[in-house]
Formats: sequence, C-alpha cells, structure tokens
Amino acid sequence: MANTTCMDAFILKLQDVNAVKFGEYKLKSGLITPIYIDLRVLVSHPALLNQVSKLMYQRIQDEKLQFDSICGVPYTALPMATIICSTHELPMLIRRKEAKDYGTKRMVEGSFKEGDTCLIIEDTVTTGSSILETAEVLHKEGLKVTDAIVLMDREQGAVDTLASKGIRLHPIISMSKLLDVLKAAERIDARTAQSVRKFISDNNTFKCKEENGNDDLASKKQRVEQNLELSYEARAKLPNVHPLASKLLTIMAEKRSNLCVSADVTSGEELLQIADTLGPKICLLKTHVDILKDYTETFTQKLQAVADMHNFLIFEDRKFADIGNTVKHQYEGGLYRISSWSHIVNAHTVPGSGVVSGLASVGRPLGRGCLLIAQMSSRGSMATGDYTQAAVKMAEEHSDFVIGFICGSKLTKRPEFIHMSPGVRMQAGGDVLGQQYTTPEEVIYNKSSDVIIVGRGILEAPDRLHAAEAYRKSGWEAYTRRTGTDHQ
Repeated sequence: MANTTCMDAFILKLQDVNAVKFGEYKLKSGLITPIYIDLRVLVSHPALLNQVSKLMYQRIQDEKLQFDSICGVPYTALPMATIICSTHELPMLIRRKEAKDYGTKRMVEGSFKEGDTCLIIEDTVTTGSSILETAEVLHKEGLKVTDAIVLMDREQGAVDTLASKGIRLHPIISMSKLLDVLKAAERIDARTAQSVRKFISDNNTFKCKEENGNDDLASKKQRVEQNLELSYEARAKLPNVHPLASKLLTIMAEKRSNLCVSADVTSGEELLQIADTLGPKICLLKTHVDILKDYTETFTQKLQAVADMHNFLIFEDRKFADIGNTVKHQYEGGLYRISSWSHIVNAHTVPGSGVVSGLASVGRPLGRGCLLIAQMSSRGSMATGDYTQAAVKMAEEHSDFVIGFICGSKLTKRPEFIHMSPGVRMQAGGDVLGQQYTTPEEVIYNKSSDVIIVGRGILEAPDRLHAAEAYRKSGWEAYTRRTGTDHQ
C-alpha cells in the first residue's frame, strides 16, 4: 500500500484537478450533497490516471486477489482497468451498457469461459449499485464475481451492501481520509468537513436498508394485518423479480418518482428537449417513435444518452399485436430497430402467447422487458374481464420477459409485476375522442397501481417542469400513504 505521505499528496492532486468539489450538487438519486467526486476528469491528466492504476494494482497485490480477468465499470473505470491490464498483461473484459443489435449481441466482450472469476474495477461508490449491475451482467455470462477494487468509497453503505451480496469491496481512499487530508492541508475548514461528515452519516444507504429490514421482520404480521404492501426497494430485491423490473423499481425509489411521461410529440428535437428537461423528475419516458417526422438513428443514440444522464428508462409504446415471427422482425429490424434502444415495449394479448415468444426471442438476450396490455383507459375498451385475466396468466407463464401490465388498477398480488396506468390527470374526466382521465391519488392509492403515465397534463402545461414536479409529488405521496412508508 502507498505510504501516508504519498497518499496525502495524491489526494491533494485530486482536488487540484477539480476531481473533488465542494458546494451543492445533485446526485443521481436526487439528493443534494455538499461534496462531489468527479473522477471523469482524470482522463485529461494521464500522469494522475497512471497513478490511480498503480494504486489499484498495488491493492490487488496486497490483498492477494485471485481472478481470471478484470472488468471496469463503464465508463469512468474503463481507462483504469485498461491501464492495469495493459501494463501487467492481464486479461480484460468489457461490459457493454447497451447490447448490440447485430453480430453476437453479447453484453460482455472478450475471451472467457463459464466459471471464470472476474475482478471489478470502479472509480467511486455510494451504494454499490453500479458494481452490482456489472456483476449481474457478468453472472449472466457464467462468470463469478467475488471482489471489487474502488478508488473512492463515500462510506455510505457500499461495503456492507456488496458484502451482503457476496462481493468484497477494497477501497483505496475513504471519504474520512479525504476530509482529514484536505482539512490538515487547510484546503477546507472544519465547518465544511463537518457538513460532509453529517451528510454521509445521515445518508448511509445500508443502514437505512438494515433498519427497514429489521422493521419488516419485527412488524411483518402487523403490516399484513393492515394490508400494507412492500416498498419499491423491497420488491426490487425479491429473488424472482426480473432484472429490468428490479432496475426500474430501484430508480423509482432512488428518484422518489413513479412518474412516466408520455412524450407524444412529432418532433425528435422536441422529444429530446422534453427528455432532458423532465428527466430528473421521471422514472420512465414513453415514446411513439413512429409518429416522429424527423426520425434518424442519431436520435435514438441521443435519447439513450439523455436517459443514462438522468437515470430513467425508455418505454416505446409500440403495442405489438401480430404473430410471433412478424413481431420478432418488427422489434429487431425495420427502420426503428426498437430492441436496440428501448428498455421496455408492450404488446396486446389478442394474438396469443406467440406474440410474447416472438418478442422475447429478441429482447430477452438484450435484457429487455415487456408489458402486456391488460386494460386500456379509452371509453368502451374491450380489454376487461376474461381478457384481462388471460393477460395475467400469460404474464405469469412468461415472467422471464414480461415485467408487468398496462392497466387501470392492480391485477395480481405477485409483487414482482409492475402495474402502469395511463390516462392520468390532476382532474378526472375525459376528452372528445374517448380518453378517460383518472387522478394520481385514485390510480396509486385507491387502485394500487405502481406507475402513473401522464401525457397532455404535462405537455400542454404552461410550465412543463413545474407540472411534472406536481405529478411526481402527487404520485409519490399516494404511494407512501398506501405502503405506510415515509420516503420524504
């Protein structure tokens, strides 16, 4: 391990290049933090990047870690992993964030065999979720993950969270060490250091999970008697939940949002603007790509980038409704190549289970998911009764690809399925074309749905951002009241 003097000097260099910032910064989870660690700047400082890689390799040696290959979490840790592997001639794997829709369609690039152990490299951790996401992709390829090296641990629960999943985390620098060094060098004052320490202590993610877990054990009977439901966080951890459903539930919990915006506009530029402006408020963006007058492949690349930046999923409202072979081609090919960029699609059940099988043959290897249209919000819809129950049965038979339903209310008690309800506005009513509107409170609290889908209520508002926040807040408050949890 590097000696104390060298480590102190290294920490000061990190602040010199603006990799450590103090002020007010919004995290991916929506929290406002007094400190921000931005290690992406290291790519512009090769000497410092090399030093990071040396520190990581030294930790590997000190801990005598055994592995067959190394994988850096995309994207910031990729240069670190590359330098380590190139310098020491170690095998490297690359985890793709988006699967290719051509060639092998693999999510992990490189040479490996089932049962190999892969060491994960990461730049900074808060909850450990980025390491867990990468480990999940590697596990699906038959690889084992037992250890991870990280440059900066914010000390907000990642070590314990990863340990609970069987992964040992080996940090190079802790937040406590960083603050001690900067304070001793008079780079920050005692008040700033104390402010950061309080934030870290108050926002320990594992501690919160542990407390919630203990509460669940102690009051499980009481919650059942009161007919209270599992939280989004608890549902995300269920052993039989689809990985994409788990990701969506986690996003909803982190962002305190169960809002999906239906961006039914005809301009790609306007859609991207909506996505960028409203991205911080939503868990999902619903698109109708076939109504865009200016569609290009570049548009979908930009949309994916915005979704990554603001941490939401993309739901293409394609409503597939044909035989399996046809929907397979519609999903993976044609002009739009929907499977290459949309996390979620939906389908009618009229054609029978073949429609799901056809879509699954394309989407399942890419980690995609499907919603079945079990009910609709239009007046006179025939998606009721036996039709709706058949949709639920079909979902249960294809739970390796179907993650939930488009519906007006909760259809099944199985918590791994997500219920999404369209036709939501602040005031109930309807339009001249038969659309029926229901309030967020009615949908989430009374009808026990999970996600509100809002279109014109936001898009036609004078201030779209203000309207989105109003819907987000209303939907979230209805959820916390229904589940008996306090997430404010």
